[in-house]
Amino acid sequence: MATIGFIGLGNMGGPMAANLVKAGHQVRVFDLVKASMDSLEEQGAKACNTAIEAVQGVDVVISMLPAGKHVAALYTGKDGLMQHLAFGTLVIDCSTIDADTAKVVGKTLAEKGIEFIDAPVSGGVGGATAGTLTFIVGGSEANFAKAKPVLENMGKNIFHAGDVGAGQVAKICNNMLLAVLMSGTAEALQMGIDNGLDPKVLSEIMLKSSGRNWTLELYNPCPDVMENVPSSKGYQGGFMVDLMRKDLGLSQDCARSSNSSTPMGALALSLYNLHAAGGNGKLDFSSIFNLFQHKG
Repeated sequence: MATIGFIGLGNMGGPMAANLVKAGHQVRVFDLVKASMDSLEEQGAKACNTAIEAVQGVDVVISMLPAGKHVAALYTGKDGLMQHLAFGTLVIDCSTIDADTAKVVGKTLAEKGIEFIDAPVSGGVGGATAGTLTFIVGGSEANFAKAKPVLENMGKNIFHAGDVGAGQVAKICNNMLLAVLMSGTAEALQMGIDNGLDPKVLSEIMLKSSGRNWTLELYNPCPDVMENVPSSKGYQGGFMVDLMRKDLGLSQDCARSSNSSTPMGALALSLYNLHAAGGNGKLDFSSIFNLFQHKG
């Protein structure tokens, strides 16, 4: 078992750290929200007063932070963790950030003899809690192999996408497609409703036809079609609209840097921006369904 420092105990990081504790690792945690650390301490982790304290003497550091600027500041900023990590420590950043930041952080840490992989996740809060996340890893073969046993304590599917930064590119490709599928599914269901169809029946038809996709199968955006999904719980929980907007923004930044044509991704970002402007940023991203309903 490893000694692990875990930084960032939000909706995803908290349950991920808890699964590491359950697996028998010695886990040292830090978060700006004390209540989040208290919850992990009750489960067997050691709460620390600073991020620096959390990484003292650890084998592995895992971070789950909101954006690239936070990751860069944590590791390479003034008095960043690179000044305090032992030679050969493995850093696993599970944040969803831009690939360029991941590459810069990885290169800077490597110059200090610190190993790094970017390993953004897919699977949502439910997957984080159940330990069934998908990890999409960018890094060397050696570091991937070193990280895999730890990642397997938090996830079910572990993919090696390529060198440092590749995990981030693969993740935003996936989430761009997810947003396109969710928007298309929502508008198709609403068109059916507008023409007198039962959304449950229409969903069953499309699930057995060529329109079948993940959103229809596991995350239907129409209320009361499927149990135990956010659409049937007032769009509470799950993956927020604001987070999808962030990932779509990253996808378009990536598209511009590679001169890629992503008209559907750009339209999805526009739709989610419009939806958020209506005060829906904290709702689950499947609430895009409401954007297509007749108003008034």
